[in-house]
Amino acid sequence: MIGVLLEGKMSKTGNVHLRKSLYMPALVAKKHNPIICAFCERLSERGKPAMIVVGAAMRKLLHIVYDILKSDQPFAPAYFEKPAVQD
Repeated sequence: MIGVLLEGKMSKTGNVHLRKSLYMPALVAKKHNPIICAFCERLSERGKPAMIVVGAAMRKLLHIVYDILKSDQPFAPAYFEKPAVQD
C-alpha cells in the first residue's frame, strides 16, 4: 500500500545536499548526455514517472563520477555504453 501512495515521488532519505547538487546536472544530462539520455528514454518507455526518471539519472551520474574518481582515468563514454545484443 505504501508503494502505491508514494509512486512517482522522490524519496526524501539520503543526503539532502547531494540530492540538491545533482538535480540540475541530471536535468541537463537528460537532454545533452547520450548515455543518460538513452537511459532516461528507456525508463520513460517503461512508464516510470518523470521524477523517478530524474532520480535515476541523478544516481547514474553519481555512479559515473564515482567510477571516474576511483579509476583515476578520464571519462570514456564507450565504457558506460552497453554493448548491442546480437541475435
